[in-house]
Amino acid sequence: MSLRPIARAAARGLQAPSSSSRRSGTVLLASTRRYLNTVPKCPEPTCECADTPSMPSGSDIDRKTNLNGLIAAYAQQVLVCTGKDDWTSRIEEDNGGDNLAADLKELIGRGGKYSDPFHNISIVNASFPPAVSPRPEVQTTSAYLLPSFKYVPFLPRVSFDAAEALVRGYLQPDTLHPMHAGLSPIHRDRLLRKDAYRHALYGGARDVHDVLVLVCGHGGRDARCGVYGPLLQAEFERQLPRAGIDVLQGPALDESASAPQISSTEMSGPGEASRRTTARVAQISHIGGHKYAGNVIVYLPPGLADGGGNPHPLAGHGVWYGRIDPKNVEGVIKETIVNGNVIADHFRGAINRDGEIVRL
Repeated sequence: MSLRPIARAAARGLQAPSSSSRRSGTVLLASTRRYLNTVPKCPEPTCECADTPSMPSGSDIDRKTNLNGLIAAYAQQVLVCTGKDDWTSRIEEDNGGDNLAADLKELIGRGGKYSDPFHNISIVNASFPPAVSPRPEVQTTSAYLLPSFKYVPFLPRVSFDAAEALVRGYLQPDTLHPMHAGLSPIHRDRLLRKDAYRHALYGGARDVHDVLVLVCGHGGRDARCGVYGPLLQAEFERQLPRAGIDVLQGPALDESASAPQISSTEMSGPGEASRRTTARVAQISHIGGHKYAGNVIVYLPPGLADGGGNPHPLAGHGVWYGRIDPKNVEGVIKETIVNGNVIADHFRGAINRDGEIVRL
């Protein structure tokens, strides 16, 4: 079975998706093809797992709709490390509006200074704790950038400069969509990435070598996700070690005095085939499709190898699944993280490192 990339509009010269299509989860087709391994269904569990949870009255799970293609197109997804596992319905309103998600949406959201309708950036909160700064008196946060698989450990909350440097140095495109050809040079220049801004961020950005398992647990937005989030996080953390994958806890970087190295995310070199696979599991805020809970995204780093030391078939991809119950967790780990297969029955879509959105 083939997976067809649906290139983001910015990369393929296609029309940008309308607001109605973004709400419905539809995406735009590209002409190129790519072939990845698939299995039709998730295998039955071989061990005891948590029961499928009951949903609040009036909040049923849609178990009939074909999930294929129900993923919004995006060029990059920013995971803001908040250290919390739930947020207000609109994450930009969390903490009275004083948060990185709000800053980024002000810059690149609709009407923002660097807004680009052909280069969509998905901004979500995550329960990952932020890195520990060598200067604890300065409040900072951290962010993962995916599928570029970068980790930016220190984003000070004392000024707007860090958020702007993140946008200008990492999130903007290096090539503009042809529809921008009519803009003046100065306006075109404002929408292009500038690597010089990267030097404005203390600690820069580090390569990510951990598998990231993200479960929508945004109970402040929808009760179904609030039920599934903590349940699936616990099940993934319990099942991953059984597959020989180490689950890492705590901040990905700790630069406090005498702090030991705590994560492969700290390593700047390429992943060696002999390195033991590590994973981090977190709950995240709204990604769309509450009625398809549990919603899970699995990001597999570019340097990931299979059991034989060969490049992993899904290395560099982010795979979106819906309707994941606790009984499916073992199968997701086995088929997708270990074997490199996409599970068609739960597959919502995927993104590769080139920013191409993929569907069956």
